[in-house]
Parts: sequence; C-alpha cells; structure tokens
Amino acid sequence: MRKTLAIAVIAAGATMLAGSFAAAQEMPTVEQTYRDIEATFGTVPTHFKAYPKSAVAGAWAMTKGLEIKGDNALEPKVKALINLAVAAQIPCRYCTWFETKMARTHGASEAEIAEAVTQAAYVRHWSTVLNGLQVDFETFKAEFGGE
Repeated sequence: MRKTLAIAVIAAGATMLAGSFAAAQEMPTVEQTYRDIEATFGTVPTHFKAYPKSAVAGAWAMTKGLEIKGDNALEPKVKALINLAVAAQIPCRYCTWFETKMARTHGASEAEIAEAVTQAAYVRHWSTVLNGLQVDFETFKAEFGGE
C-alpha cells in the first residue's frame, strides 16, 4: 500500500513538473512579443530588438511583471526610486536617465529623487568601510541585535 502511494505521489509530481515545463515552453513568439511591447510603449525599443530572440519573450514577461502590472506590492514611484538608486550605483547612464524620468512621471519630487540617490551613496559608503576594513560580521550583527 505504501509503495503504491509513493509511486502515485511521484507520478503526480512528475506530471505536474512536466506540465510546468510545457507551460514554460509555450512562450509567445518573437513577433507576438514585439507586438505586445509596441502596444505598451508605442514602439519596440532598440534594447528589446538587440536582445537575443530566444530570450526576448522571457525578458518582456519579467519587465511586464515587475514594472507594468498594477497588482505589485510596491507602488510605481517607490520602484522607480529604488531603480534609480541602483542605477546610480552600478552606474548606468541609460537606467539613471530612464528611472529619473519614471520617478518624476510617477510623482516623485526632486527632493525624493535626491534622497533616493543619496541613500544609495550612504549604503555604498558604509559597505565600503565595513568590507574594506574587514569588520567581523558576527560582531557587527551582535552589536545590532543579532540574527
């Protein structure tokens, strides 16, 4: 009886895995992806055209899921400010320009933009100090309440 149950559970799991794999394989074509991008932006930006054709549908799905869908946990302005802070640290002039524009579009003030970028610099500063001086991580955690 146990052996039969175990085989049934394994078979069910394999079926679910195969179904997930098949669903992952059913990505839109490149042409469908480009049409969706154009419907969203009014154009297909060059970086999507330059992206490998074999992966552009997945890249677009990620972009839509994180940046365009309305049911995400973070508000668009917050995401744009986070993105801007990261872009400033990478640094990426394309992303910095775009995310500044997006932050403004979503209502961020110049003070919020400046604070987001400065917050990123603050974290980078202390990361440089902590890592460069090789401060003991366990001691650091203990000094701030552990865990």
